[in-house]
Amino acid sequence: MSSRTTHRPGRFFQAHQIVKEHQSPGEHSESRRLHRILLIRHAESGGSGHGAAGRYRGIASGNRGLAYIRRSLSGSGRETWRRKGAAVTRPERLRELDLLRFLAALAVVLFHFTGFWGEGAWPDPAREVFPELAPLARFGYLGVDLFFVISGFVILMSAWGRGPGEFGISRLVRLMPAYWVSVLLGAAVYGIFRQGNGVPGLVLPNLTMLQGGLGLRNVDAVYWTLWVELHFYVLAAILAAIGITYRSCLVFMAVWMFGGLFADEAGHELLQVMLVPTWSPYFIAGMAFFLIHRFGPTLLLWGYVAVSYLLALRWGAWRAENAFRDADEVVVSAVITGIFAVMALVATGRLRWLRWRGLTVLGALTYPLYLVHSQLALPLLDAIYPGLNRWAALAVVIAASLLAAYAVHRLVERPGAAWMRARLRAALEPIRSSAPPPMPRLGDHGDHGDHGGQGGQGGQGGQGGQGGRGGDGLNGSEPRDRTPADAMQR
Repeated sequence: MSSRTTHRPGRFFQAHQIVKEHQSPGEHSESRRLHRILLIRHAESGGSGHGAAGRYRGIASGNRGLAYIRRSLSGSGRETWRRKGAAVTRPERLRELDLLRFLAALAVVLFHFTGFWGEGAWPDPAREVFPELAPLARFGYLGVDLFFVISGFVILMSAWGRGPGEFGISRLVRLMPAYWVSVLLGAAVYGIFRQGNGVPGLVLPNLTMLQGGLGLRNVDAVYWTLWVELHFYVLAAILAAIGITYRSCLVFMAVWMFGGLFADEAGHELLQVMLVPTWSPYFIAGMAFFLIHRFGPTLLLWGYVAVSYLLALRWGAWRAENAFRDADEVVVSAVITGIFAVMALVATGRLRWLRWRGLTVLGALTYPLYLVHSQLALPLLDAIYPGLNRWAALAVVIAASLLAAYAVHRLVERPGAAWMRARLRAALEPIRSSAPPPMPRLGDHGDHGDHGGQGGQGGQGGQGGQGGRGGDGLNGSEPRDRTPADAMQR
């Protein structure tokens, strides 16, 4: 008997040897790469790993060996990688997230069209036009809370195994093509119909998506959520530069959580801007849910979720009292509880039965739907209402928004993202070629709508020309990213 067998090698070496016996030369190269990754992961976990050869040998025949190793890398017992012939496919898309994103976007759309109290797309406040729907639709602004939790989940999934450069490219190609169309649409609506905020002096700053940091008005008030997302992307890029591992994520979430609490309690304005404590509990919860999904539930991860949930309840109650003063705090708390509950079902695989392929299409519509629905409704409702009754006009404007979103996705997002990705990656290649190879990624969930298009509350103040009907007031005027006391003083 060989000395290797006598000394009982660890399970990762045994797995490599067993899989090697059943592989072609081309497959052997792939397994060697995965074997090295497993050794690194094994050293990080600190486990001995003896006595597992039987499990590996039992599944090593045929093409199943690599699938098992990839399941080990994914950190869960679910098969996240498949092998078809000689090709390795991406992890299966979480279509339940597509459904949740679309439902959240629809809630925001209904909030704008039927539940909003201020000046919007209708000649009169939307809740006066639809008094039957307003008692329910007025809570549609909470769709943004769900969007941010989903964003924390999907962005961590997308960033895993990527460096900051590749992560930045993925975000730029995801956000910018449809966003540029939306800004130009706002400029056209203002130029032709004198509605909205697309005044000439604001268009160029808005095309950068940095107008929030410059203190300038948004062309469309719903862009405020993109500014919040950019804060999260910068923090995620820093995490990617450090190196994304299970442990680094735990440290990152703790620092962000307690840093936000300190910024809030101390009234530290710079930290409030950097750490967005108003919204960080949702992103942190989403990250924790992803770690539960990938590595399995632990008491520590549920602890992160619980603390984030309590902080979300706190800020939700504050918004109900100060920004949405007719919103029932009990209902708001119940909706936030439902958001965390449904994301817990996603994280633990309880919604895996939602596998209809059409959900992917709905998920792809979410971001452009968010970007175009407000601007499109302004001239459209002027043209058809009150010639059509209110219900028919509502159906037309929602259908038109969905069709426009589909057109933007097919004609702008997909080709625009491919064009940008190729050129940005070519520009990054000299840097990437000199860097060490990254850890294998779990998958990017198609890069569809990490934030999926958030809308809802919070207008954007600042400088710039005043637009016509449907301007910043469309989404309310909630102060953001400040302590409650500071926000109330403004």
